[in-house]
Amino acid sequence: MDPTVLVVACHAYKFIVMAGPSPKKAKTVFDLVFVTGNAKKLEEVVAILGDKFNVTSRNIDLPEFQGEPEDISIAKCREAVKHVKGPVIVEDTCLCFNALGGLPGPYIKWFLSKLGPSGLHRLLTGWEDKTAYALCTFAYSSGNLQDPVQVFKGQTHGTIVSPRGPPSFGWDPCFQPDGFTQTYAEMESTTKNSISHRGKALKKLAEHFLKMT
Repeated sequence: MDPTVLVVACHAYKFIVMAGPSPKKAKTVFDLVFVTGNAKKLEEVVAILGDKFNVTSRNIDLPEFQGEPEDISIAKCREAVKHVKGPVIVEDTCLCFNALGGLPGPYIKWFLSKLGPSGLHRLLTGWEDKTAYALCTFAYSSGNLQDPVQVFKGQTHGTIVSPRGPPSFGWDPCFQPDGFTQTYAEMESTTKNSISHRGKALKKLAEHFLKMT
């Protein structure tokens, strides 16, 4: 080999060894405050969003707004921003019975507290139509009151059934998603999160953030 070529090659090798591998790009992690006092909801949100999000919770007593789900979520989010300094999310969940024209809808919290899952099923005793859909609406604010509130929705259709499975999370025992023989309560958490109304809404929220990177 030409001595000149050998010297150049040696210097090039030395440079590569000294330089080492190129540094990896730092992973972006998004900080979010989820306004909720429900530990099970927080657990699901953390599991669904994964390690790209650092989710903490604040239990803030927000006003009980009335109206359409999207309007309720936006109003709750704007109120939450007054208490949380930084990016914040709030959630509004509806369980809508088709035979009742969409009721209980956003008022499911009060129906559930009075009737329980068994009572929700009994509400439909006089109707052949037991179909329903679960609707989840997440509202996000950057923390700046001048910025618009972003809304992300997820919907899962199913049937109201006699409760089955652990009664540990709301109306999960009486909601059986279409295409499954199990209620939410009977499902493995990974299965439920992949098809649930909450999982679908959070997937859209995550996609919104990842587009910004």
